[in-house]
This record gives sequence, C-alpha cells and structure tokens, in this order.
Amino acid sequence: MSRSAETGSVLSPVTADDVDLAVRLAVDVLRDAPAERWGSKAGSLEWDCWETAEHLANDLFYYAVQLGPQSPPLDTHVPIALNRKRPDGPTVFLYAERAAGPAGLVQVLEACGALLAAMVRTASPLVRAHHAAGVSDPEGFAALGLQETLVHMHDLAEGFGIDWTPPSALCSRVLTRLFPDAPDGGDPWLTLLWATGRADLPGQPRLTTWRSDSTPRS
Repeated sequence: MSRSAETGSVLSPVTADDVDLAVRLAVDVLRDAPAERWGSKAGSLEWDCWETAEHLANDLFYYAVQLGPQSPPLDTHVPIALNRKRPDGPTVFLYAERAAGPAGLVQVLEACGALLAAMVRTASPLVRAHHAAGVSDPEGFAALGLQETLVHMHDLAEGFGIDWTPPSALCSRVLTRLFPDAPDGGDPWLTLLWATGRADLPGQPRLTTWRSDSTPRS
C-alpha cells in the first residue's frame, strides 16, 4: 500500500522552495566542513567528499537542463557530454575549479541548485522530460534534486564526521513523491535513508538495490 493511500491525506507537492531550502541548508553545512577532510571517503560511497559534492552539483544541473528545451527529449538526456576524472569516479557534465578550493566547489553547488529551482518555478507543469527513473514532470525533477541533496549530504556528513539531519517535512515529501510504497508511520529521515540503501529500518529488510519512481502521479 502506498504512503498516500495509508494516510488518506492530501500531501503537499515538492516545490522549488523545497529545493532552495535543502541546498541552502547543505551549503551552510559544507561551508564549515573541515578543510582537511574533503579527500575523505564519503560514507558508503567509493567517492571522496569533493567528488560527491561535485556529483551533487551535477545532479542539480542535470535536472535543470532536462527541463530547458522547448521539446525535451523523452528517451535520453539532453546531450551534454559526460566525463570521468578517474575510472571509478562519478560521471559528470561539469567540474569545479580545484584552484578555487572548497569555497568554490560550494559556490558551484549553490549555483546549480538555484538553476534547478528556477527551472521548476518557470516550467509548465505539463512539461515532460527524460529520467532513468521514469519520464518526469517539473515536480518530479524537484523531488529528485531534493532526494540527491538530502541523501548525498548524509554521505558527506559521514565523510566529514559532522551531523546532518534535514527537516522531516522535506523527507516526507520526497518519500511520497519518489517512494510511494515506502513504509509509513516512522521517522521520515530514517525511512528515506532506508529507501536509498543507507540504513536499517525496523521490521524491514536492508535494501541492497533501490530505485526511485519519478513518473508523474496524475
């Protein structure tokens, strides 16, 4: 049974304001992150903290770009070339200048988040564009950006050895939009970490694979 079916309530959509808030909270944390830990492994990922933050910025940029064309492609992403700095590193469209240091990387992340929020605000709700988790609408891309921000900040926080607990309301909206079959009634943040394979959830098997569903709900 889906979360919305279980609760029987009308749930608020994910909005550009949610993206703004999540990115602002992330940026506030990352600006104070220990400078010597940017090369540390980010949580359970095989990437370091710099690569993970750079990947997050690319995710936000990617979602914004998908909504940009007058007729977005439905079968593949907008054809911006993908690259890797190393074989096991993340695939990205853009890199932050290393010479600009962590402050520059955080600025890139902030800018990419602003681009996504702007596109979500201005795109028609009827727009549909490609994503591997399902052809999506602007709200879906906002939810995907929110998911990536919240969850990758968990990875980064583990790498930096700092705390990160996002607002429950943001986690609930992501779960409702992208993981409608996730168990309801528990802590939304823990449930989101479970749904993305990063935590145990009482009464549920640990997930070794997972997939969000970004298709429109109506």
